[in-house]
Amino acid sequence: MNRTRTAHARTNRNFDRSGAPRNAKGHRNRQPARGEFALPKTVTPPLPAVEAFADLAMPAPLLATLGREGVTAPFPIQAATLPNSLAGRDVLGRGRTGSGKTLAFGLPVLARTAGRRAEPRRPLALILVPTRELAQQVTDSLTPYARSVRLRLATVVGGMSIGRQAGALRAGAEVVIATPGRLKDLIDRGDCRLTDVDVTVLDEADQMTDMGFMPQVTALLDQVRPAGQRMLFSATLDRNVDLLVRRYLTDPVVHSVDPSAGAVTTMEHHVLHVHDTDKHRATTEIAARDGRVIMFLDTKHAVDRLTKHLLNSGVRAAALHGGRSQPQRTRTLAQFKDGHVTVLVATNVAARGIHVDSLDLVVNVDPPSDHKDYLHRGGRTARAGESGSVVTLVTPGQRRGMTRLLALAGISPRITPVRSGEAELSRITGSQAPSGIPVVITAPVVERPRRTSSPSGDRQGRPVGPRTRRRTQRRPGTNSAA
Repeated sequence: MNRTRTAHARTNRNFDRSGAPRNAKGHRNRQPARGEFALPKTVTPPLPAVEAFADLAMPAPLLATLGREGVTAPFPIQAATLPNSLAGRDVLGRGRTGSGKTLAFGLPVLARTAGRRAEPRRPLALILVPTRELAQQVTDSLTPYARSVRLRLATVVGGMSIGRQAGALRAGAEVVIATPGRLKDLIDRGDCRLTDVDVTVLDEADQMTDMGFMPQVTALLDQVRPAGQRMLFSATLDRNVDLLVRRYLTDPVVHSVDPSAGAVTTMEHHVLHVHDTDKHRATTEIAARDGRVIMFLDTKHAVDRLTKHLLNSGVRAAALHGGRSQPQRTRTLAQFKDGHVTVLVATNVAARGIHVDSLDLVVNVDPPSDHKDYLHRGGRTARAGESGSVVTLVTPGQRRGMTRLLALAGISPRITPVRSGEAELSRITGSQAPSGIPVVITAPVVERPRRTSSPSGDRQGRPVGPRTRRRTQRRPGTNSAA
């Protein structure tokens, strides 16, 4: 209790009630103006960037896995940050989505944790992300590298079985990839403790603060080892991120190496002026194009309504929003990535954490309300040096607001008046008339392995008594996704 009271008093001395840092005399430091980000003053100079992964002090299995995965040269954000993060420095990195941030923080997490073994419920490294989709993408990206150095990953997100996630932590996991809310739930249940965490990463920190996760994030960061390494990566930097940097990063190395989505030379930006009465038809024709497209709308209801209309029009569409269960969302993304679905109709839940190879078109059916949302929606295309287009449909009443938003994003789009059925709409988006033949998107059939046991034995042929049989049978109303 005394230790808790002392820590609380120390927090009160260093920060005021709003969380703003105080200076040595106890006075509140000047805070940046609204929307301004003040880069911390770096005391120790950063290590120079590298040109090849082989120049880095990483375990040989990680270098071998990079070669097998076809990762031949580091992206700019990786080349700049890896020498410092591998040396244990705190790092603040800004890079647009699709710039290679996952390996920029993932490789040092694995390299600095390799050779250690976590106790049950006590992970050694933590990666915090804002959404389930991003957590799954980070897990998928890091799995082959973690396997090469024999580290166990645990993914902790909402919408999935908390019992299974607790079981993975009890079995021991060196690296936990988590959303803040579900990790807090597991800590409150006694299934996880962060006192052994030496390396902590905040990925897409700006979105976590925008989504209202700041209290949960700070509560979690207060539980990790105070002397541990912290890395904060974000596509944009603002005042909320500044607060996290000042409070939790010590003498950080700052790298801002990639342009925003609006400055990517392989990305085209189009604003299409449409009439209110023609917008629905123009949207349908764009969706019927050859090739995949993500269409963003503001609400779950609007997403479901457009998806139903497109399916009835003969377009292979699927909906993705926060009202869908995690298994549904995972299945929808898999169908979109393999081409079974050609149009992903989504809310902002798909604006981050989704990577689809060769996706060349993103359409804002509803213009975003924030310039950062625009940048992150657009970041689904033109990833890793590929080309792509971002198209926003703007009705007369939305033109003034859209002009202000694009100015904040630093984007000068091509503005074109269009109508459905016109050649100009087809030239920009590849639109065409839909077939009009309704389609049904079915879930993939997963074959279940046959049991090799006899009716009176288990899978190894051992006799099954009444108590064992009751334990192995599924309860009514449950399913395999629970």
